[in-house]
Amino acid sequence: MKTSIIFILGTIFVYLVGMLVIGFLCAKKTSSTSDFFLGGRSLGPFVTAMSAEASDMSSYLMMGLPGLAYLSGAADVGWTIIGLSAGTYLSWLLVARRIRRYSQVVNAITVPQFFANRFHDEKCILTAISAVIIIIFFIPYTASGFAGCGKLFASLFGMDYMTAMLISAVVIVGYTATGGFLAASMTDLIQSILMTTALFFVLVVAVISAGGIDAVIENASQLPGYLSMNETYIEATGESKPYTPLMIITTLSWGLGYFGMPHFLLRYMAIKDEAKLKLSRRVASTWAFLSMLMVVCIGIAGRKMSVDGLIPMLHGSGTETVVVEISNLIATFGIIPAILAGIILSGILASVMSTADSQLLAAASSVSQNLLQEFMHKELSPGKSMLAARVTVLCIALLGILLARDPNSSVFGIVSFAWAGFGACFGPVMICALFWKRATLSGAICGMITSGIMVFVWKYLVKPMGGVFGIYELLPAFLTGLFFIVVVSLLTKAPDESIEKEFKEAGAGF
Repeated sequence: MKTSIIFILGTIFVYLVGMLVIGFLCAKKTSSTSDFFLGGRSLGPFVTAMSAEASDMSSYLMMGLPGLAYLSGAADVGWTIIGLSAGTYLSWLLVARRIRRYSQVVNAITVPQFFANRFHDEKCILTAISAVIIIIFFIPYTASGFAGCGKLFASLFGMDYMTAMLISAVVIVGYTATGGFLAASMTDLIQSILMTTALFFVLVVAVISAGGIDAVIENASQLPGYLSMNETYIEATGESKPYTPLMIITTLSWGLGYFGMPHFLLRYMAIKDEAKLKLSRRVASTWAFLSMLMVVCIGIAGRKMSVDGLIPMLHGSGTETVVVEISNLIATFGIIPAILAGIILSGILASVMSTADSQLLAAASSVSQNLLQEFMHKELSPGKSMLAARVTVLCIALLGILLARDPNSSVFGIVSFAWAGFGACFGPVMICALFWKRATLSGAICGMITSGIMVFVWKYLVKPMGGVFGIYELLPAFLTGLFFIVVVSLLTKAPDESIEKEFKEAGAGF
């Protein structure tokens, strides 16, 4: 085995062991379901911000976005960055403080529980629907993370794809199942630092190796539409095609997803001091924008490196390994660069693991807390409840591995579908729950069901028709859910005084 490979593996091994150690240490502070699912609402502003962003910026940050930039140029990723940055900021601005306060008023520690308590859902119908949605869409989301791990190790070491996924899953399940939310949040903080360090070094090396900024821009300029925000480069034909206003609207709609991401919303609910949310918002929004901008630049510089023969020419879903290929190049420069490459690759693992742990935790809470105890009315002791949560973590992980067993699966494609599901199903209900006191339980149920159905209908039946119907399924599904919530709420009896009192106490509304 090459010396560089040994040092890379050693660095990654230290990182993985460190994550497990954090999990076991946090397990000592986790004695109740509230601790396990929400960390006892004890997160500081910086941990809240970086944990939220790390749990959001999954493998699509380190693999999906740079791969898309490498493949088609600036338009697709550029408009995606604008949409996601706007969504991040608006979510922190509009949702964070209200859900932190409101969730405490109605004594909720999970997103489904918040919906149920907010609308006084005594039969827990909304709870059950929310829990099922979380389980359905977190399976492909988790699968995208495991696919990222598999591609990373297969590309770097020629390792078997399935073996790589299994190793990654063991570590993620290990620290999440033991330490719960606190472990996930603390590891997310460390992982966000690793991701930032990795992105910075990869960008610097990529630009220098490619001959500097001018050389990178000159190479990109030779590809039709590659640097344009109004055109996009088509690799198969070597030509460009217009990036239409309809495509811009559908790409910007990615930002709507932030209003319905359970693992993102949980961070808002868990902050210790809501007065510090302004600081968290600034840190999170700045980090999200800069990190996405860096990965786009890495993808564009990576194409110039391929032209120069420094890294292989990548095609299709293989473009998602551009950061891995650059890390391979860095490792050939010596022992110190090999350790640096190991840190970079650990950063890719961090981007995967920081999202997967949050997803697994949200899914676990849905089964043990929302389905078993609230909907099925099972009396579980704190110990049995946590056991159910930990078993759920394992089951979701296994299903995720099965779904991502194809090494040719696209990380970006898998994430986009799960993102649409959560954004459409939970986003409209969350907005109405926080800002409209006239919203009713019946309206919330109808909105959540119809938007969930529309995600599947639009993606598999309408979208293939192309043309004006080729928009991202999140937007039509989101609007459908919002429409049904408003219409059904207005047609049903207004909420009683107790709901209005809680609404006022939480300081919700505009």
